Amino acid sequence: MAQHRFTIIGLGLFGTEIAKTLAKQGAEVIAIDNREEKIKNIQDDVAYAVSLDATDFKALQSQNVQDSDAVVIAIGENFESTLLCTVHLMELKVEKIIARARGPVQRMILKKLGVQEILSPEIEVSTAVAEQLIHPSIGSFLQLPDDYEIAEVKTPRGIANRTLEDIGLRDKYKLNIITVERETEVTRDGETVKEKHIMGIPRSTTVLYETDTIIVFGRTKDLNKFIEINQ
Repeated sequence: MAQHRFTIIGLGLFGTEIAKTLAKQGAEVIAIDNREEKIKNIQDDVAYAVSLDATDFKALQSQNVQDSDAVVIAIGENFESTLLCTVHLMELKVEKIIARARGPVQRMILKKLGVQEILSPEIEVSTAVAEQLIHPSIGSFLQLPDDYEIAEVKTPRGIANRTLEDIGLRDKYKLNIITVERETEVTRDGETVKEKHIMGIPRSTTVLYETDTIIVFGRTKDLNKFIEINQ
């Protein structure tokens, strides 16, 4: 299996964590920043760490960034640099460009440029925090396009001890259940401990208990309505 090759441009906390995580997963990572101290901090963790100006077309070309499976533009404060870097990468015909946007206006501009994937970590984190404050029963969740999401939900009291067929998640709430995480007691070294295990694909006869966590897919508004009705 061929080794994946990625280029990360911008080594703030966000870019640095992406670069280190990819390297730990066995990918060949080129880390780029115009600040020498950032290069020194990461040079032992990635394949190549290069100090250069990412708004310089020839400098980018010299690193063969066009040979990367993907290039992540993680420049934080200077959006003008992000735009110029994006244009250069497109001229180099980079296969996949992922760029960071700090707000809806930046996101719209990057979309107009034709960037395939846009990351907004500040927005995504704030959305997650707000969601969990409003609905504490929701654990981790993955926000998807068109207001869909996949979420881990502690089984609401209103549906506990009932079968999936009786609950009618799809018909009543327009939600699909992906799987169930169930808490079980096991004995290890003479001691009884609780462990959580995935049950696989649930059946219509599967009974949900209050200690279960269900992983569901659907629109955010439908999920919120389901929780409010049954909590």
